[in-house]
Amino acid sequence: MDPTERLLRACRGEPVDRPPVWLMRQAGRYLPEYRRVREEVSFLELCSDVERAVEVSLQPLRRVGTEAVILFSDIFVPLLGAGVDVEFTPGPTLARPIRTRGQVEALRAPDPTGSVPYVFEIVRRLREELADLRIPLIGFSGAPFTLAAYLVEGGGSRDFRALKRLMFDEPEVLRGLQAWLVELVVKYLNAQIEAGAQVVQLFDTWAGILSPDDYREWVLPVHREIAAKVDRNSAPLVLYVGNGAHVLDAAIESGADVVSLDWRVDLAEAVRRSEGRVSLQGNLDPAALSAPRDEIFARVRAMAAAAAPARGHVLNLGHGCLPDTPVEGVRAFTDAARALGDGAGA
Repeated sequence: MDPTERLLRACRGEPVDRPPVWLMRQAGRYLPEYRRVREEVSFLELCSDVERAVEVSLQPLRRVGTEAVILFSDIFVPLLGAGVDVEFTPGPTLARPIRTRGQVEALRAPDPTGSVPYVFEIVRRLREELADLRIPLIGFSGAPFTLAAYLVEGGGSRDFRALKRLMFDEPEVLRGLQAWLVELVVKYLNAQIEAGAQVVQLFDTWAGILSPDDYREWVLPVHREIAAKVDRNSAPLVLYVGNGAHVLDAAIESGADVVSLDWRVDLAEAVRRSEGRVSLQGNLDPAALSAPRDEIFARVRAMAAAAAPARGHVLNLGHGCLPDTPVEGVRAFTDAARALGDGAGA
């Protein structure tokens, strides 16, 4: 079974010979070749530089043997195309946070193929590079709640108090902002699929700051709307909710084809609760990639065994690769996945 067939079948709950494997944030600072590229350009310049973005997207395939390539970009890219002024210092910061009805009403959701055309050229180029290898290409977007968290707060935060104040004090402003973001995200993901993405992932990094009830009110309807409007017949949709163990049941109801789990979720329990409705992805603690090779192999075998009764399973981390992750640890992870198919040990 080739890697493309394996990933698509696992996402759709069809039989596979073994779980496919890739890693969130697999292109990044843990790779010396990535760091060399970053010495030449800023982060945002890299996101719009087609040649370099293609190169760093492919680096994990060549170096650590991952079985899928994810587009190198950032969740803020479609916002840049919509005229939102964002700087990275090094994290994202906005000079003018969006907190009023007037600011929301002034927003426009342009056609992303015209506003950020380089994204889709990167997708097309990657698909061409990967076609003969039968390696699947993954596209992605930030989810509306997470994007709204940054837009309202003006940057990152531990507790997103400004966002929550808006949620409780002026809920219609936040609802309007999320409605605009849904339109933007759906256009963006569908354009990636049209350009060649074979799977798309929705990252809701900050939705886990909500209680289960608030998640069901503010996030679940948004996820369902996106799942209904994205072309999932052409590309399965993966949903990741950071720190989302307490909202797993709601995430399973999102309409996504795959729910990606962080490492705080017991994988066997997630299988039981999913009841065959979705495939699962994950969920090794990224810090475990610093363990000895035989320990990584043991953990991968344990994950695969726990997930065996699931509708489908994609081996991945419970969050992104950490910057200080040993390259040999990432390679051990992908080697361990392949070993599941031939019974080999570490």
